[in-house]
This record gives sequence, C-alpha cells and structure tokens, in this order.
Amino acid sequence: MTPPSVPPQPQPPSLSVRGLAYAYPDGHQALFGVDLSIGQGERVALLGPNGAGKTTLVLHLNGILGGGAGTVAVGGLPVAKPHLAEVRRRVGIVFQDPDDQLFMPTVREDVAFGPAAAGLRGPELERRVEAALERVGMAGAADRPPYHLSFGQRRRVAVATVLVMEPEILVLDEPTSNLDPVSRRELADVLRSLDVTVLMVTHDLPYALELCPRSVVLADGTVVADGPTSRLLADPGLLRKHRLELPYGFDPEAVAALPD
Repeated sequence: MTPPSVPPQPQPPSLSVRGLAYAYPDGHQALFGVDLSIGQGERVALLGPNGAGKTTLVLHLNGILGGGAGTVAVGGLPVAKPHLAEVRRRVGIVFQDPDDQLFMPTVREDVAFGPAAAGLRGPELERRVEAALERVGMAGAADRPPYHLSFGQRRRVAVATVLVMEPEILVLDEPTSNLDPVSRRELADVLRSLDVTVLMVTHDLPYALELCPRSVVLADGTVVADGPTSRLLADPGLLRKHRLELPYGFDPEAVAALPD
C-alpha cells in the first residue's frame, strides 16, 4: 500500500514584520505598528519622504536596532539575539555610499572580506568571490584598487560584497544616487538578473517602476499604501500627500503599458 503523500509545507516569506513600533532614546517615535510581508523572490520598493521611518525599518531587519514592540522575521527566523549572526548573513544591506563598504587594497580582497571573516578559506572562498563578481559584471576588475573604479563600478562591487554572503534579502539604500544614466542601466541589469528578494529604498520613482512590480509607501512611521508600483505612482493625490514627486512629464501609466 502506497503511503499517503505529504503536501509540501509553504515557504515562509523572506521578510515578515508584525506590529513593529520603535522610539529612539530621545523619545522620537519613528515607527508606529508597521506590518509588512515580502515573499521570496519579490522585488519591492520602499518609498516615502525623508523622516518617514524607512531607515529605522531597515535597521531592524538585521538587528542593528531592536528593543521596540512587534516582531521581525527573515525567512521564518526571528531577528533576535540568538540568531543575529545568521540573520545578518541572510540580510545584505548595500549602503548609499559604496565607499562605506570598500576599504581593502583590491576589489577581490573587499569581496572576500565577509566570507573570510566568517571562516571560509581556500578554493571555496575563491569560487564564491569569482561568482559574486561575475554576477555584477566586475570579474575583470578583481585585482584593481576600488578607488581606481568609477562610482557606478564601485556601487556594483559593493553589491558583490553582499552577494558573496549568499543572502536571502538584498536591501539597497538609494541605489541610483550619484549614478549617470549608463551606470543606472548597468545596475538595473544586475538587479533584474538576481534570484534573491530585493527591498529597494529609493526616492527615484521611475527606477522603482522599472525594477519593482510592488511598492510600499511609508509615512510618519506607518505603511500608508502597498500595491502595484504602476498604480501607486499613477495616484497624484497619494504622491502629493506624502511628498513624492515624479520627474516633469513622466507618465507611469504609459511606461507600464509598454511591452517588455
């Protein structure tokens, strides 16, 4: 007799935030009961004006901030002290300024730094570094000093320093700041090719529309909108109310209607 098949268990979301509230020591309340769930492989833009709480939310994802109300889980693993090492491997944050992440003599050494610090050595370390650089189109720069690279190239190397840790979630803070049009396109090509969950914090609304099918708007420490990026950006009242602005003449509905 054939035993009954066991149905596969549903995969937990890459990110689950429930009732997250946080006040800084000076009494400023930055988050008020944020709820957010991001499925595996999603690309989501986090939008909102300055002071909305976006950075505070991001810093909770890998335990840099904590101690408030609510819960955060990454791939089902609670962001809590016993799990911080694994959570920080799973959540890779690419900062706005790549020079905050690049400090070694060569690109190869910068990308190797994280896994080497975690104990990886030998051929496996070399394989991981080469694969990460290949994914961002920077394999040919492995032996160059980072400061000899353009800003856009340094941004892609910074992405590689995170990808080499094989994260579940890639968080990008204002990824297009200071990038020229060619560098924007090159970075977009890299991000579209990745098989990880992406959370992109940005004021660049056209870039959010290009890369993220879904957007979440944060304002005054709460989620005020969550839905298809094309629909949210086509709502002038929503944008005006929360100090979000499209470039002059940019029509998100026309862009969304273009064939792939």
